Amino acid sequence: MKVMIMAAGIGTRLRPLTDLMPKPMAPIANRPALYHILRLLRRHGLRQVVINLHHLPEAITGYFGDGSALGMEITYSFETELLGTAGGVKKNAAFFGGETFLVVSGDALTDVDLTGLIAAHRRNGSIATMAVKEVADPTQYGVVVADDEGRVVAFQEKPSLEEAKSRLCNCGMYVFEPEILAHIPEGQFDDFGRRVFPDLLRQGVPFHIYEVASYWSDVGNLREYMRGNSDALNRRVEVELPGEEIRPGIWVEEDVEISASARLEPPLVIGRGSVVGPGVVIEGPTAVGEGCSLGAGARVARSVLLANVSVPAGALVIEGVLAQGPAFSCQ
Repeated sequence: MKVMIMAAGIGTRLRPLTDLMPKPMAPIANRPALYHILRLLRRHGLRQVVINLHHLPEAITGYFGDGSALGMEITYSFETELLGTAGGVKKNAAFFGGETFLVVSGDALTDVDLTGLIAAHRRNGSIATMAVKEVADPTQYGVVVADDEGRVVAFQEKPSLEEAKSRLCNCGMYVFEPEILAHIPEGQFDDFGRRVFPDLLRQGVPFHIYEVASYWSDVGNLREYMRGNSDALNRRVEVELPGEEIRPGIWVEEDVEISASARLEPPLVIGRGSVVGPGVVIEGPTAVGEGCSLGAGARVARSVLLANVSVPAGALVIEGVLAQGPAFSCQ
């Protein structure tokens, strides 16, 4: 089955971080969110991928290339003007080859059972199946209402708690039959949640949900981004942590220098080429990106340091995100 990853958005809710990088490149435990999505696809035997791009596209193409380093086959679809979730899919109609296909968001943090999602879609026999997750606060999401058989009967866009008819949110992961493309106009902006799915309801075209029991977060704002890093380091979500686990919960990549007098408290990851000076204290959950320098006596707690950040001697960083310049070197 072929896959489209949606990665063209600007990520306004994650600014100013997304002024430096596309949202799918925001690092989770020192690897881009998009990297974790690609690894998830690979685990489920899905290798042929098209990624749509708009904001800072070279950050993604330079890092992932043709995908061969990850055992994937990646092609790219460039949007000079944003086409929306549905419009971007329509542009890649030829890629799907008239077969059932999967669409996933490139900026989510999840270990959803994609094999189970696809199997549920085949059982449903409908034009589309969307992954949904029960959340405590539905006011931040598109809410999906389904009947007892899992057929979608209504949508609500970011309802108030009092008005919410459901706590099931749209996770931005869909399995589609190729017939969905006939419901999307060519060459213009269009959106699944705001236009396509409501139109299917009005036309009486059945489509279904697949409720996600595993971890999912849209990493939509800085608070959720910090929580996502914490959850990855605490192993609440199944992602690949880079480097070698030198002590329980402490992952260190290659060419890292750690002073003998430094104190490391897990969980944490330290990126390649970083230097941890004498008397430094790092308290987890913390991710230190590649090429960082922590001066003597600095203290970092429950934070995310992107690549090439310098923390001055004696400085204190608590529950922060530090960044300067590109988050990743191209590989």
